[in-house]
Amino acid sequence: MGKLFKDTAYKNLDDFIFGSAKYPVTTKSGLEIGGGIVYPEVNFSLPTMTISEESWPEVVRIYHEIATGISERCNELYHPGFVAEIEILPEMTWVPKWGAEITKVVKDVLRDNDTNHGTKTAVRTTVIDLREGPNVKHMWSGKEWDLVLDTFKRSAEAGADLLSIESVGGKDIHDEGCMYCDIEKTIFGLWLGSKDMSRLWSEIVKIANDSGSIPAGDTACGFANTSLVLADKNMIPRVFAAADRVVASVRTLVAVEEGAKGPSKDCGYENIYLKAISGTPITNEGRVAAVAHLSPLGNIASCVCDLWSNESIQHIKLMGGFSEVVSFEQLAYDCRIMNGALRKDIKLARAIRDLNADSDSRLDPMAYILRPDVALAISQELVKQDTHYLRMKKGAELALQAIQKGYDNNELLLIDREVGYIDLLLDTLSGMPDTDDAFLAKMADSCGDLFQPKKFDL
Repeated sequence: MGKLFKDTAYKNLDDFIFGSAKYPVTTKSGLEIGGGIVYPEVNFSLPTMTISEESWPEVVRIYHEIATGISERCNELYHPGFVAEIEILPEMTWVPKWGAEITKVVKDVLRDNDTNHGTKTAVRTTVIDLREGPNVKHMWSGKEWDLVLDTFKRSAEAGADLLSIESVGGKDIHDEGCMYCDIEKTIFGLWLGSKDMSRLWSEIVKIANDSGSIPAGDTACGFANTSLVLADKNMIPRVFAAADRVVASVRTLVAVEEGAKGPSKDCGYENIYLKAISGTPITNEGRVAAVAHLSPLGNIASCVCDLWSNESIQHIKLMGGFSEVVSFEQLAYDCRIMNGALRKDIKLARAIRDLNADSDSRLDPMAYILRPDVALAISQELVKQDTHYLRMKKGAELALQAIQKGYDNNELLLIDREVGYIDLLLDTLSGMPDTDDAFLAKMADSCGDLFQPKKFDL
């Protein structure tokens, strides 16, 4: 297990701002992230189609077209650069050479654009995690494990600047927990995920170090974003999803504990906690991500971002052009405002940060716990705990207490039903075990066949 952070990287809220990270990273292509400029990160995918040997030439052509279109619009807008994220699809992980080929195709287009137009670009390759389903016998061995690591290796060798994954260890238990608003089971799923990420990310970091790529980061997309979507559809309490987000930040931080350098993955709204604690640069998505999913976090997500993303969009033709080019333009204009403020006056930049926070945080508890002041205060308490489990339990308590305080101070609007859930959840948390071993013993009994300890060497 990696070393737990014992203190936060940020002490002063004034320093906690978009475009600037305590520990910026520079890719092998020369793009500095977190060094004073917010760049767009464009995430894209194929249109609905079958991926096979027969269709593969068309798949390659489409990715070339996507990369070319974004690069051309970047030049037309005189934008200094961007990150292109390739989310490797399942078929391209089952056949790792395919994922590597797509990485190379996109990287070659971007490299040529940098040479010819003086931009700075980078490619993030996000490998899909195949390790879920009844056929997976162990999280760290077997066909699925080998294919995931092979895809990372081949993609890094093909030129990927940044390596990421949306890992899934413990997701099945977390899913059941959030469906039934069972905070104990939800935490247990994330606790198992932290154990999985420790093993997985130690391997990804080795691959990155051997290739010159940067081990960027993971995300709670399969975890806290599940809660977010259910809450946004009024299927579970919003205060539950807000607490789940802070708990998930402990799991997502494990990648950094194992050596990930950032920028973290875009769909992790918990990334603000990663930046507060570790000082690594982060990617966030907000209003422009509505092409992939709706959320109440459209503005507040930008408060401390270093890359600003659209999530994932299918390659389809819109009236303005291809969808990913349209997304790039929207992101680029947002970045112009943030970067202009950083150049003009840091006080102006802080004012924009605070306006983005205030515009969302009063209306939803899931947004409220992403306020920079709230996130920094919670982070400073989280790091006092000595294990992932204790940090998760404390994180849920701190989130709910912050939400209650915000409501009491008329800073947050909540309906009566949501207010009632706060005490119910806090009561459950207060009765949870005080040690990892006691928690494991309790949850092993309550999860039944859903928990398979041998998969995690438990």
